[in-house]
Amino acid sequence: MTPRTLVILVVLGIVALGGGWYFGIAANPGEQRSVDAGKLMYPDLASKLQAATRIEIVHQGKTTVIEKRPNGQWGLADRNGYRVQDTKLHGMLTALTELRLMEPRTSDPKQFARLGVEDPNGKDATSDLLRVLDAGGMPIVSLIVGHRRVRTQGNVPDEVYVRRPDDSQVWLAEGNLQVDADPQQWFDRDVLNIEHSRIAGVVVTHPDQTLVFKRDGDKLILTAPADHPKLDNYKQEDVARALELLTLQDVRPDKEKLGDEVGQAVFTTTDGLAVTATVSQAGKDVWARFAVTGKEKAAPEAAKLSAKLSGWVYQIGSWKEKSLVPTLDDLKAPPPPKPAADSATDAPAPAPAK
Repeated sequence: MTPRTLVILVVLGIVALGGGWYFGIAANPGEQRSVDAGKLMYPDLASKLQAATRIEIVHQGKTTVIEKRPNGQWGLADRNGYRVQDTKLHGMLTALTELRLMEPRTSDPKQFARLGVEDPNGKDATSDLLRVLDAGGMPIVSLIVGHRRVRTQGNVPDEVYVRRPDDSQVWLAEGNLQVDADPQQWFDRDVLNIEHSRIAGVVVTHPDQTLVFKRDGDKLILTAPADHPKLDNYKQEDVARALELLTLQDVRPDKEKLGDEVGQAVFTTTDGLAVTATVSQAGKDVWARFAVTGKEKAAPEAAKLSAKLSGWVYQIGSWKEKSLVPTLDDLKAPPPPKPAADSATDAPAPAPAK
């Protein structure tokens, strides 16, 4: 072997070793990312979520806490455990189990804010930190959730940018994961839904008057006081619909005193259910407490509603006050419109000729 041949072989060996390092060891991180792509972010998460007892959502340094109560129901910690929307909570947890890593994106912290995966404690942060914890306070899931990717095509999966708090790698993930840090958006807002056709009568009590409504055919009419001015039929109908699709704006424990009581109403149904609404006013806010009883076949429904409503006072729309506890003045028909002026008779007399 000539010296020249030996030098060539040595050079080729060095090139081969360098290429092997570059395409082998040096490519491992990229290979690992390609292996991860397309896989579930949290394999076997569905079974692990059975141990979940607390959910924390951090946004701009504020934390919304949802806790599992002893009865198995999930509720907001800052509202004494008032129940959250089951479908909303189930949807978020299900989306976590189905979240699938698709593409690795930036690992440059300077780019995090652009994708909404920056530190969620920043005062201007758009990110949300979602933590699901077990009874011992250990995290089952800890994930920073960023912006949703806007898709212009139809019938394509939703995508969202995500990052683990202890990792700088940002991923584009496939899944309909929606995280809401506003506790107001978590309330189960449905309070009561008793159809107007079931209302047989209503007794409204104010300090200075009592109004009695009874069903007359398909209408609810005021029967006492018998001597009353002409009433607006639509306003009487609103009394019958007062408990129909009733929703809350906020909720507090019943032990809190919120404003001054303005009236009380007892709604009775054709099948023996009785709902007592006690209405208070605090400034511009209207609050209502509800108590429910029932006889015979209405007893099971009364027990279910009592378990749901007792112990709470609900802020309702201010317009609902006039249907729950109306006064006689609230029900009066508007005065008839004044007749239009007759242009011929009302025209000023012509000035005398000079």
